[in-house]
Formats: sequence, structure tokens, C-alpha cells
Amino acid sequence: MRGWLWGGAGLLGLVALSLSIGAASLWTSDLNTGWLIAVSRFPRTAAALLAGAGLALAGVVVQQAVQNRFVEPGLSGTPEAAMLGLLGITLIAPGAVLWVKMAVAALAALAGTGLFLALATRIPRTDPMLLPLVGLIHAGILGAVVTWIAWQADLMQYLGIWQMGEFSGVVQGRYELLWGIAALAALLYALADRITLLGLGADAARALGLDYRQTVALGLTVVAAITALVVVTVGALPFVGLVVPNVVSRFRGDNLARNLPMVALGGAGAVLAADILGRMLRHPYEVPAATVFAIAGAGIFLWLLHAAPKAAHG
Repeated sequence: MRGWLWGGAGLLGLVALSLSIGAASLWTSDLNTGWLIAVSRFPRTAAALLAGAGLALAGVVVQQAVQNRFVEPGLSGTPEAAMLGLLGITLIAPGAVLWVKMAVAALAALAGTGLFLALATRIPRTDPMLLPLVGLIHAGILGAVVTWIAWQADLMQYLGIWQMGEFSGVVQGRYELLWGIAALAALLYALADRITLLGLGADAARALGLDYRQTVALGLTVVAAITALVVVTVGALPFVGLVVPNVVSRFRGDNLARNLPMVALGGAGAVLAADILGRMLRHPYEVPAATVFAIAGAGIFLWLLHAAPKAAHG
């Protein structure tokens, strides 16, 4: 309970800080304060919260599906596959509405994640670092294909936006698709026990009565949808799905049904904090949240590799 109180208070403080920080002051600007919050500050804050929560939850699903804590959507080629789908729909139907682009990106992300899962079944499990390396290679190949197509089609500017997750362009009317992450998070919570069984492996999960193939397919579909929503709206955000679930499980154990809300809270707060820090470092200019979180996430990940585990609290 104490953890929830501290976490909730911290998140509320970040929300208040996010709403108050920007190029235009809430108190001295000629702009209407209510209008400024409704059109710019609240959409940006909500987008950071939803994107962070969604990516953290997606990381949990991927880690359970491949039984490896060092994997996340960003290390499985999922964002790169989503970008490939976005490039395809941009070339074929450049005037397509946003939800069509998101649907195509989600299908491409699902295909890319499925390919990674197929590779994962053929990788020896003796070394836990081998699978993340394979994921990096898989993502690198997809990323190279995406870059080549974008270069040939003169779409490098679009690709740069998709690769660099940042929230400066989020305003009212340009982030609402991210609310779909809330529905997907509720679905994952309902499936928490099934997703936990995925971590036992295919044979053990089937022995306990789980439809393993169906659960993996459903979980990866949710991961692909979350990734596509984030990439289409704000761009890719690395390390969120890797760092947050591992930090939560280190301090709270492996009870997935109990941990999922804290994972969502941690992801939301971490991305929002990265966005706030990016706004403050060179105010009134901005450093992308993805850059801030990549630096911080790399440091946290190194700590996770070397720090001794801490006993879980109830």
C-alpha cells in the first residue's frame, strides 16, 4: 500500500509539473490558460502517460512469451516492422486516414514480432543474452530495409519522426488513438494469469490446460497494436518495455496479476518524467523524450544486470 501511495503521489506531481511547463507560461502569457491546457498541455501529458504505460505492458508480454527478461518490443523488431507498414501505406495510399495507417502498421508489427518469435524458438536458452542479440540483428535488418525504402522514396523526414519518440507535436486531435491503449491494458489485466503461464514454456503451460498458441497469438496482437499506436502517434521509445517490468519485478516479485498495474504506473511515470526533463534541459527548446529515456534506460539496465536482487514486498 505504501508503494501505491508514493507512486500515485509522484505521478500526480509529474502531471502537475507537465501541465505547467511549456514555451508559453500559464500565468503571464496572453493566451487563455484553459484553452492552452485543453489544446496542448493535457493532450501532451496524456499521450506520454498512455504511451509509457502501453510500452511497459507490451514489454511484459514479450518477456513472458519468449521466457527472457532481457527482451522488449524494441529488441524484437516490432517498431521497425510497424515503420515498414507505415512506409508501405504512405507510398500506396498517402491520403489514408490515421486509423487506416495505424491498422496497417499494427499488422506489419504483428508480422515482425511473429518472425522474431519464430527465431526465438530456435535459439538455445543456455545464454540469456543470446536472444536479445538475435533480436537486435533482426531489428537491424528490418531497420535497414526501412531506411533503404525511405531513402529511395524521399521519405527520410517521415522516418526520422517515427524513429525519434517525442511529444512536441501532440495537440488536441492528434493523440486520441492512444486511448486505445487503456482498453488493451484492461484486456492484458484480464489475461494476466494466462500470460504468467506463458513464462513456464509451451509444454508446462499446455500441461496446466492453457491454449498456448491462442494465448501467444492474442498477446502478440496486443503488443503489435500498442506499438503501432505509439509509433504512429509519437514515434518509437526505446527501453521502456525492458527497464520498467524488470524494476517492478525486482522489488515486488513475479506475481503478474499484482504487478501489471504497477508496471503501467511505472511506465507512465517514467516516460512523462523523460518528457518533462527533455523540456527543461534547453528550455524553451526540447530534447526528445526518447533520447532522454534511452540514456537513463541504458544506465538502469546496467544496474539491473549487476545489482543483487532485492526481496519482494507484499
